[in-house]
Amino acid sequence: MKSTPPRHTGDARHGQFYAPRHDDPYLEAGKPAQDARCPECGVVFHKGRWAWGPAPKDAISTTCPACLRIHDRFPGGYVTLKGPFVQAHREELRKLVQAREAHEKAEHPLERVMGIGERAEALEITTTGNHLARAIGNAVRAAYDGNLKVRYESDENLVRAVWTR
Repeated sequence: MKSTPPRHTGDARHGQFYAPRHDDPYLEAGKPAQDARCPECGVVFHKGRWAWGPAPKDAISTTCPACLRIHDRFPGGYVTLKGPFVQAHREELRKLVQAREAHEKAEHPLERVMGIGERAEALEITTTGNHLARAIGNAVRAAYDGNLKVRYESDENLVRAVWTR
C-alpha cells in the first residue's frame, strides 16, 4: 500500500513551507506543442520550459500561463502584510516586494506580482504563482521579523501568506 505525502511541511525555525502537488490548469494549458514566444511579455517556451531569452526561428505565438492569469485576474497567490509597522514602512515594503519579484522572475518567468493594493495598515499583494507569494512572505519576515502564516488551499493551486507586525 502506498503512503501519501503530507500536503505541506514546515520548518518552524526557517519558515519554509512546500506546496502540495496538484495540477495547475494554467500551466497545463500553457504547454505548447512546439517552441513558442508570448506576445505579451516576450517569455520563450523552449525544451519544455518557459525562460527569458531569444525565441527560436520556428517559435509560434502563444500567451504564457502568467499572462493568462493576469488577463483572467486569477491569482495563484495572495500575500497580506498587516499591522502598524506596515503603515509606517509602506514604501520600504513595496520596494522589498518589487526586489523579490525581480529576483524570482529572473529565474522563474511565470512568477510575477499581479498587483499591490492598499488598505489601512495593510498591503495586499497578488501573484501569478504560489512560489512567489511564499517567497515574498519569507523575505518580509527575514527582513523585519514579525509573524508569518502560510496556508495552501487543499483544493486549489493557491497559497495565502499573512505577515503581521
